[in-house]
Amino acid sequence: MSSTDVKNSLDESKPALTATIPSLDGFRAVSIFIVAASHCGLGWIVPGGLGVTIFFFLSGYLITMLLLREADETLSINIRHFYLRRVLRLYPPLIVTLAIAYGLVYFGLLHDVVTWAGALSQLFYFANYYQLYSGSNGIPTGTGVLWSLAVEEHFYLVYPLLLLAFIRYRRMAQFPAVLVLLCIAALVWRFHLVAAPNFEPSRTFYASDTRFDSILYGAILALVSKQQSVTTSAGVTPLKMRIFACVGLFGLVLSLLDRSIVFRETIRYSLQGICLMPIFFYAINVNDSHASHLLNWSPVRRIGVYSYSIYLIHFVLLSLIPPQFTIRTNTLVLLTIVLGGSCLYAFLIDKYIDPYFRQLRKALH
Repeated sequence: MSSTDVKNSLDESKPALTATIPSLDGFRAVSIFIVAASHCGLGWIVPGGLGVTIFFFLSGYLITMLLLREADETLSINIRHFYLRRVLRLYPPLIVTLAIAYGLVYFGLLHDVVTWAGALSQLFYFANYYQLYSGSNGIPTGTGVLWSLAVEEHFYLVYPLLLLAFIRYRRMAQFPAVLVLLCIAALVWRFHLVAAPNFEPSRTFYASDTRFDSILYGAILALVSKQQSVTTSAGVTPLKMRIFACVGLFGLVLSLLDRSIVFRETIRYSLQGICLMPIFFYAINVNDSHASHLLNWSPVRRIGVYSYSIYLIHFVLLSLIPPQFTIRTNTLVLLTIVLGGSCLYAFLIDKYIDPYFRQLRKALH
């Protein structure tokens, strides 16, 4: 998640693609800010779900780029090493965070009743389906955000194998079309679920089978960018990219205006995935714009580097703040407190926990 080594840029490994596409760390920072702001009381302006959707898109793009680069260099993908890198990247901060959260429950600072089923669901990445059918019962307050990690891990249990199959059978030219069909299938499936009797919005919000397309849109952008030199062969100028990016940004804003359940739980995810494509493409290829300068600003990028640990801990910290204080406190002040504490936590993870595992990850490349 940092910005020095392209091979360590994914959620599975720390640093981002600084030298090539540094704006992506900035997108991480934007995403975590949206999520934290929503949880601190600004969700009526920008729902936290948008931040998660951006995280999903970014993950799909970066991991696909890494896997394609590995395939170019070795003519294959080492699936075992891929899974080991993800374990070494994701588990250390996760275990530390869960130890803190369950410790807070044990010492009575969080007033929850925890269960082994809830703990195992979070530790082994089925928290989204656990929460879908059990709610927040059995898990510490503030750890509900782990549902999104489960969605990603379910996706990456399958996606690298599918990509490897297309590589080995020399069918990569058809792979983007297959992913587009999967995105359409996800949209149709959401419509089917929403139309069912007694539909609950949490069914489409939390479940891996209804949210995987948000990751696929990022993967499609990576595949198209890799297979075609779009900026040269298609004659897409910076001006055209800026126009497309503005259209995408406008579409994102429109997607937030309709809060009806049918739109929100069906078309919105697809629309946001499509709109993020030109925005990311612009950020990746045009580095001299005002938006790019902001995304590449060192403090913003540092928050992007810390975003995974911030995401893990921020809601736990918010849960520790007494309700009477949160009610009387200005939302921006509350957000500053939560983000400040989360950044300190992420700094400590980055300095004292992750370096050893980072070296292990590098050895697997």
